[in-house]
Amino acid sequence: MKRKRKKNKKIFKIVILLIIILGFIYFFNDIKSENKILDDNNYRDYLDLSKENLKSNNKILKKYPKEEVIKNYKGYRVCCKIEIPKISLESYVLSDYSIESLNTSLVKFYGSNPNEYGNFCVAGHNFKNKNMFGKLKNLNLRDKIVISDNKVGKIEYEVFSIYKVDKNDTSCLVTRNENIREITLITCTADSEKRIIVKAKEVI
Repeated sequence: MKRKRKKNKKIFKIVILLIIILGFIYFFNDIKSENKILDDNNYRDYLDLSKENLKSNNKILKKYPKEEVIKNYKGYRVCCKIEIPKISLESYVLSDYSIESLNTSLVKFYGSNPNEYGNFCVAGHNFKNKNMFGKLKNLNLRDKIVISDNKVGKIEYEVFSIYKVDKNDTSCLVTRNENIREITLITCTADSEKRIIVKAKEVI
């Protein structure tokens, strides 16, 4: 009887020991598994976050030449000056969009502020006035556009896309990438049935 009890105790101890060992194995495997998930799923995100931090630092560190831009034009607030050498255009972009301001000069239509990251959209009539978009249709890919403002400075952009859309199509206003500076110029075709879209991005 005593032998049986001793044997049962021994078996019980072995079972307890096995449970403890299996518990430790499960615990360490669980930690290892979590680390693997962390490595697989988050390491790339961590690298991307580091890149974003680097970009953010570059935004702060990079400086652009400054040029004083007038703050008012014909009674309207000015947000920046635009120059397009190819079509001999030099004009002011007004801050507030309205029918009246659009008849006076080019106007900020949508998006980010001039020379900030994102998509800065400028609208203008196709009038032949020297400060309007009458010659915008003559631009070609790789032509240069310069935007000057009092906050960031003077930045050169390069045309990368020119196309026409239906007058109700607003897809050109979408910001494709928050980490690049992009400008979108919009005017009407001669019959006003379509819109001419010119897109340019910062020359790096």
